[in-house]
Amino acid sequence: MRMLPLGRSGIDVSEFLFGAGGIGGVGSSRTAIGKGLTLDQGLSRLDEAWERGIRVIDTADSYAAGDSEKAVGRWLGEREPDGAIVATKVGAPIEHWEDRVDLSPKHIERQLTVSIRRLGRVDLYLSHAPDPQVPLAATMSAFAEAIGERRIRAWGCSNVTVRDLEALLSVADSEGLPRPEWVQNGFNLALRGDERDLLPLVAAEGLGYTPYSPLAGGVLSERYLKGAEVVPGSRIDVARAFYADFLTDAALARVQLLADLARDLDVSTAGLALAWLRRHPDVTAPIISPRTEAQWQAVDEALELDLGEEEFEAAGALFPS
Repeated sequence: MRMLPLGRSGIDVSEFLFGAGGIGGVGSSRTAIGKGLTLDQGLSRLDEAWERGIRVIDTADSYAAGDSEKAVGRWLGEREPDGAIVATKVGAPIEHWEDRVDLSPKHIERQLTVSIRRLGRVDLYLSHAPDPQVPLAATMSAFAEAIGERRIRAWGCSNVTVRDLEALLSVADSEGLPRPEWVQNGFNLALRGDERDLLPLVAAEGLGYTPYSPLAGGVLSERYLKGAEVVPGSRIDVARAFYADFLTDAALARVQLLADLARDLDVSTAGLALAWLRRHPDVTAPIISPRTEAQWQAVDEALELDLGEEEFEAAGALFPS
């Protein structure tokens, strides 16, 4: 697996990242705590990721109420992998009484201390979502301080619009603060809104881009073409509002066309969807989260399939951008 530069950060990352948000729960959902991978399953998936050359583990302080970070920290402590890069996020509600994103300097300082205690260290730090109640300069100064103290190596932003990113870059330049080095948004063949304006800005500014939900919660596979029901507690079930448009008849008809193209290329539908992301000129490294050992097949296929321009365009043409 290749190592690629993460924007202008000076840090190289593997061309796939492992997303640990399914260990102990399903992302930050409070109702799904305990419904994700067990600790042993999570450690096995981490081992399998490492064996394939994945060197970046992505988590968040809010995933499974902190159990995801604890599991990753245990794996790092027991395996002591040479060259691992640890990424986590801050800002999402932590306690049950919290109902807003918090990117205040006090919150960042407190949660970074917690994350370092759980993980052993933090290399890459992300704001989980924008916080309209805290001035950008205050948030970015907190990240700058963490970099200056060598508690983190670089910071990035997640779940942002092009306007959010423009504002961050403007404040960084005007205040002389470290810029966000990469963006982490939802992006896949069926969810391509970032191509309209955000990705051109990412490319122009030399930033990295590490998209999550590369298979649209499993829709970009054969699973729902075969009539499978949404499993209670699954990623799609927990975030139905986010995934609703992916399960319409029109959307599944496009997935069927993708499956036909995948068959011609002798790969699975999921393998082709991941290969398309791997080939995308503005994508640094997608975040993958196999729940079972068998689901690594699609990743293996994507690594072996070097899509040509014609196949890349053909797959992309099946879905509106």
